[in-house]
Amino acid sequence: MAVHIVADENIPLIDEFFADIGTITRVAGRTMSAADLSAADALLVRSVTQVNESLLAGSNVKFVGTATIGTDHVDQDYLQQHNIGFRSAPGCNAQAVVDYILSALSVLNDSRGQAFTDLTVAIVGVGNVGLLLRQRLEEMGVAVLAVDPFKDPQDVGELVSLDEVLQADVISLHTPLTTDGEHATRHLINAERLQRMKPDACLINSCRGAVVDNRALQQHMLAQPEFEAILDVWENEPELDLELMNRAMLATPHIAGYSLDGKMRGTEMVYQGLCECFGVPVRRKLAQFLPEPGIKMVTFTDQVPMNQALRTAIRAAYEIRVDDGVMRSAMIRASHQGDGSLRATFDQLRRDYPLRRDIPRLKVAVPSKCHDLQDTLKAAGFDVRAK
Repeated sequence: MAVHIVADENIPLIDEFFADIGTITRVAGRTMSAADLSAADALLVRSVTQVNESLLAGSNVKFVGTATIGTDHVDQDYLQQHNIGFRSAPGCNAQAVVDYILSALSVLNDSRGQAFTDLTVAIVGVGNVGLLLRQRLEEMGVAVLAVDPFKDPQDVGELVSLDEVLQADVISLHTPLTTDGEHATRHLINAERLQRMKPDACLINSCRGAVVDNRALQQHMLAQPEFEAILDVWENEPELDLELMNRAMLATPHIAGYSLDGKMRGTEMVYQGLCECFGVPVRRKLAQFLPEPGIKMVTFTDQVPMNQALRTAIRAAYEIRVDDGVMRSAMIRASHQGDGSLRATFDQLRRDYPLRRDIPRLKVAVPSKCHDLQDTLKAAGFDVRAK
């Protein structure tokens, strides 16, 4: 049976995984319409496509796959009601987001002359990303607070109240975007909760833009000049509040999870779901397609200080300041052009993003006698080799 697959043009390895299953039509995810699905049997998307009745009604789509960990862009009730198979990619880019947070923290530490172990980091949302981040930080000796009303402490470790996590040095958000129920996350971080944070706290948002009231954040930063924000996601994407971007310590275009490993892993997971839905044998595995990393190894001597080595290794894997600089210059240029240039530039930054590799892909050579350094780098996720 040949399956006609309509896929977001920015999903990697589409041909490698799906070419022998049927025909593939690539479509721009942001502008995908019902007309694009007129002959489709399967739909593969990313988070920029809203999958709902208006997109799917009248189509013959039998399977929807999203190569993302988030699913708030997919109306799963509609899929279930119409017997349409569904697969997401939970955890596919968890490592990439953790790498993003570690790089961000390293920049924050540099600006304040401190080490990772000087921080108390709060994690809001202990799903695949939040749990991995917690494990990494705690193994690195960082004090961690965590809150998640939907998790059992036996599964994710000790949990505290939201009031308690607001007193941390760094608050890192890892929740889905929800609008209903007792624990709705839209504007979870609002003006009142910002006021309860430390005046010099740092807020990191790498989940969904609207989890933070962006207007309230901008006003809070104006009133509290020592307060820092590191933002990868924005309300009303791809629209962007340039004033908020200018006030942020680091600003990036929704790419925290954009590692090559993570995106390819997401493709593999939806491939497996499609095969299951259509009764097709699973013939492809990610290991067949992963290339060698651009940087294979970082080597340290026994003279390097611990904090310097950790910072250097993290930024060899991912240097967040490069993405910050590229985004700022591109968005400022676009702001002078008008005519929707900001929206187009934001999407272009994501589409043309030079995919990085995950921290565990980077080998780090450390003198065999430097046991503490080896342990710290292993805790951060590196492939440590004693020399």
